[in-house]
Amino acid sequence: MTLIKSISGIRGTIGGKPGDGLTPLDIVNFTSAFAAFIQKQSGKRRIKIVVGRDARISGPSFESLVKGTLTLMGSDVISLGLATTPTVEIAVPKEMADGGIILTASHNPGQWNALKLLNHKGEFISAEDGAELIKMIEENDFSYCDVQDLGSVEEKVYHQIHIDEILALDLVKPEVIKAAGLKVAIDCVNSVGGIIIPDLLYALGVKEVVELYTNPDGIFPHNPEPLPENLTEISQKVVESGADLGFVVDPDVDRLAIIDEKGGMFGEEYTLVAVADYVLSAKPGNTCSNLSSSRALRDITANYGKKYFSSAVGEVNVVEMMKQKNCVIGGEGNGGVIYPELHYGRDALVGIALFLTSLAEKKIKCSELRSHYPEYVISKNKISLDAGMNLDSLLAKVIAKGPTRKDALKTMEGALSELRMEPIKNTALFCKDIIGDPDFRRGKYNT
Repeated sequence: MTLIKSISGIRGTIGGKPGDGLTPLDIVNFTSAFAAFIQKQSGKRRIKIVVGRDARISGPSFESLVKGTLTLMGSDVISLGLATTPTVEIAVPKEMADGGIILTASHNPGQWNALKLLNHKGEFISAEDGAELIKMIEENDFSYCDVQDLGSVEEKVYHQIHIDEILALDLVKPEVIKAAGLKVAIDCVNSVGGIIIPDLLYALGVKEVVELYTNPDGIFPHNPEPLPENLTEISQKVVESGADLGFVVDPDVDRLAIIDEKGGMFGEEYTLVAVADYVLSAKPGNTCSNLSSSRALRDITANYGKKYFSSAVGEVNVVEMMKQKNCVIGGEGNGGVIYPELHYGRDALVGIALFLTSLAEKKIKCSELRSHYPEYVISKNKISLDAGMNLDSLLAKVIAKGPTRKDALKTMEGALSELRMEPIKNTALFCKDIIGDPDFRRGKYNT
C-alpha cells in the first residue's frame, strides 16, 4: 500500500490500514483539515466547497465521505458528481465558492485515488498553504460543528457551462471547424472525458466522432497515462476509421495527447507547442512551461519576438510564473495546456478546441502541422523507490552533482519537498526528469 501526503493533496492506493494506504479514515481526516483550513483562511465558519470526481470505481464511496465530512464541518457543498478537473476549476469562482476538492488520481491506475485541492480562485493551493494544511492534519487541528450548523449539499451539472465558456473564446471558431468537415477519434479511458468530449466536439462543428472507451464506468481498458506505449488501440482506430486525427485524455481530462491521421504520435510535448503557436499567431505574448519540458515552446515563442519563461515542476508553479510574467499561454510538456482567458488550470478541452481551430484554419493534415515544429527529445523516466530509502539524502546527492542554475535548483528543492514522506511504504514513484534546458544536452551541466 502507498499513501502520499504532499503540498498538493493526498494520494494513494486503496485499502490497507490508515496511514498506510488511502483509507476512509485518511479521507475524512484530510477533508476535515482542509475545511478547517479554508474556514481559517476565509475568516468564515460557513464556507462553500465545490466537489467533483473522475469515474474511477472508488470515486462514489470517497465522494460520499468527502461530502458528508464537509457538511459535518459546517460547509455547504456544490456537488458536480462526475466532472473533469478543469470543469471543477471553472465552477469554483462561478459559484463564488471558498474552495474545491477533486477526487481523482489523474493519470494513475485504477487502484489509486486522490484529493486535489483548490482555493477560491479555482486554482491549486500554494506550497505555503499546503504546508500549513499538512501541519493541521498532523495536529488534528479541526473541530466539527453542532447539529444546527450542519452544511447542505446542492447538486449541479457543469458540463455544458464548461463547453459554452470554451465556445465563447475569441480564438475558438466552430464555423471554421465545421467547414473543414473533420472526423475525429477519441479515447477517454472510460472516465469523465466520455461524458463531455463528444458533446464538445459536436458543438465545435466536428462532422463525425469515433468513440473509443467513452463509457464512464471507471474500468480503465489500458494504463490511463496518455503515453505512446498505452495508445496503440486509438492509433489503429484512427487509421481504420479514416479519421483526420485522434484525441486522448487522462481520467480527469487535464492532459491531452494527439494522434495524427497516419496513427502516429503527435507527441505530448507538442500539444502545448501547437496550441501556443496558434494563440501567439493571433495574440503575441509571453509563454511559460516547466523545466520538465523541451525547448520547443521557447523556439516558437522567439519566432513571435516574445519571451519564454521556465518554472519549477508542478502546475501551481507554472501558474504563478504565468501570472508574474503576464503569459498568454502556458502549461506543461505532458500535454497540459493552460489558457488564462478561460482559467488558470490545465484543460484538455480548451486544448482540443484551440488545436482544431488551428488545424482547420491552416487546411492541412495533422501530420503536416507536426512537421512544422522543431524536433526535440526529452527523456522522462520513472524510478522505483524501495521502502526505507532516504529521499532527502538521495535528492541532495542529485543536487550536489547536478545543475547549478538557480531555477533548476529550485525545481530539485521543490521535488525534495514533494517527496518528503515518512514512512515510505512499499514502492513510490519519482517521476520525470527535471531539465528541459538545451544546455543540458550540450553538456554544460555535470550530471
